[in-house]
Amino acid sequence: MTSIASCDAVVIGAGHNGLAAAVHLASKGWKVVVVEAASEAGGAVKTRELTEPGFRHDLCAMNLSMFAGSAFFSAYREELVNAGLGFAPAPKCFASVFRDGTYLGVGTDLEQTVAGIASLSSADADAWKAMLKDFGRDAPHIFALLGAPMPSLATVKVVWKAYRAIGLDGLYRLVRLLLATPRDFLDAHFENDKLKAMMAAWGLHLDFSPDVAGGALFPYLESMANQAFGMVIGQGGADSIINAMTGVLKGKGGQILLGSAVASVKLEGERATGAVLADGREIAARRAVIANLNPKLLFGRLVPSAPALGAVEEKASRFRPGPGAMMIHMSMDGLPDWTAGEALKDYAYVHIAPDMRMMSRVYAEAMDGLLPAEPALVVGQPTAVDRSRAPEGKHVLWVQVRVLPAVIRGDALGMIEGSDWDAVKEVYADRVVDIIERYAPGTKARIRKRAVFSPIDLERENPNLVGGDSLSGSHHLDQNFLFRPMAGYSRYKTPVPSLYMCGASTWPGAGTGAGSGFMLAKMLAGV
Repeated sequence: MTSIASCDAVVIGAGHNGLAAAVHLASKGWKVVVVEAASEAGGAVKTRELTEPGFRHDLCAMNLSMFAGSAFFSAYREELVNAGLGFAPAPKCFASVFRDGTYLGVGTDLEQTVAGIASLSSADADAWKAMLKDFGRDAPHIFALLGAPMPSLATVKVVWKAYRAIGLDGLYRLVRLLLATPRDFLDAHFENDKLKAMMAAWGLHLDFSPDVAGGALFPYLESMANQAFGMVIGQGGADSIINAMTGVLKGKGGQILLGSAVASVKLEGERATGAVLADGREIAARRAVIANLNPKLLFGRLVPSAPALGAVEEKASRFRPGPGAMMIHMSMDGLPDWTAGEALKDYAYVHIAPDMRMMSRVYAEAMDGLLPAEPALVVGQPTAVDRSRAPEGKHVLWVQVRVLPAVIRGDALGMIEGSDWDAVKEVYADRVVDIIERYAPGTKARIRKRAVFSPIDLERENPNLVGGDSLSGSHHLDQNFLFRPMAGYSRYKTPVPSLYMCGASTWPGAGTGAGSGFMLAKMLAGV
């Protein structure tokens, strides 16, 4: 074997969590090498001209609000901005369209949001304002919990501080929020079905149908945070954060090796001492090997099997992916003409998930292996916010299809034959476009070209997305908090000394907040 580098830490995987860890360690004087199997950094945060030259599409992640609000960005804001990071604010954040040709949306204009809700229910308009007020009181404690290692002294301090600020009743309220189903939480606060459906749609961004315990938090946080702070996307593309992070890392002396797949983690005795690349080259790491990987890819594949690892290998093999997703990217001659109103063209996201019954049905169908009859759609309109992503007068449409089976056992409508995603993905994408057409007639005629990524395509693109699960692991309660990714390993350590995990598979989970990478790096560096 040929040694190509000797460093303090080698990071396997150049997703944003791995890059965040590398940037912070490099800033503390560590010599860091990041290795990435793909030809470009970013993981699930990439932007490409997928359809035509000049049309820039975010391959997976589009919403960068979590990154903009993250502790990592707060710590490195000036350096990242100087390296080219830019955000495009979306004051009209998200909306849902309904079967009767109406919509309900949320933006930073509170009066406008409340007016829409009041047209459905004056009581709900008052409840929305009350919830927003409570959010201002409770959010610091929730975000502090999400930003603390789990478990840790920092977690205890968060709970104690919350107790001092909001009392025991307040703590009980937050615990109930963390454990509740979306339906139970929303039913307890609102009366109108459209408002509840609009908020519940956020649960399907993770893997929470209306009646899954632990699913209330994301609809609550997204609804209130978008109302309070708005949404941001990347100026020119989501890869704005990746380009800036790689620039900052290189400026600190860090090295990034692209197109360099890792064959194994090197062990000396029981300790991880580096990484062996697929071409036989070796990187020695004096202090840490950091795997920004799904545990299924790490244990049993990259880490040599050993009797002492039997328990963690077995736990990793049972780490459960969430449902799959499909991405459909379209270059457009114009944005959809939504029947519900011209104002919808200004929103970053338009959800087509019109009622709770539909959300429950699509989830059940997908988990049974069926192609859903009516999938939940997140229709992203990035060029409504950032015109630089397409030529003058043109647009891009970003469509995420949730939720889908990784392995097809049938079609809920009995119309699509076949169980091979490569064979059926275009036909299923036609079903998706037909649904959009129902809510925005004429959309088909505006499509110039499209690129379809099935769940299997997404896994091929990024092996961490097992079965096309864009979350890199289900967020149900048995795989969240202390149990993410596995009981006993939520603090990023593994049974192998000097080997650590980070990424969406670890606490605090999916999203663009760079939480696990930054928290791990701070733990390793001691600050």
